[in-house]
Amino acid sequence: MHGKITPVGKKNPNLPFHPGVRAGDFLFVSGQVAKDAEGNMCDGPIEEQTRWTIEAIRRVLQAAGGDLSDVCKVTVFLDDVRNFGRYNKVFAEFFSDGNVSRTTVEARAVIDTKIEMDAVAYLPVKG
Repeated sequence: MHGKITPVGKKNPNLPFHPGVRAGDFLFVSGQVAKDAEGNMCDGPIEEQTRWTIEAIRRVLQAAGGDLSDVCKVTVFLDDVRNFGRYNKVFAEFFSDGNVSRTTVEARAVIDTKIEMDAVAYLPVKG
């Protein structure tokens, strides 16, 4: 732990970062891709990869005592902008109230995936 910055989640030994980092009342979720709870990549159409990616974000949030309702900002990276409408429909299933700020860009990930997302959640420190 460095000052008030606390890592969240199990760090991949091959990567120089944690799945999440708490800084004060905020939790910053590192870029997540379509993986199951055991870390296995999930292949499939953009709709399925979007669901798995959001569930990966949810797992990091839950490890810090939060959930998707605590998310205030999401950045989405699509490998093909033509998938926007299909991913957006699934995104709306999870964030139906629209109380989230979001940026979506077209970019290729360093691994073979159709989508990657990171998130910022507001989780006030209890005390």
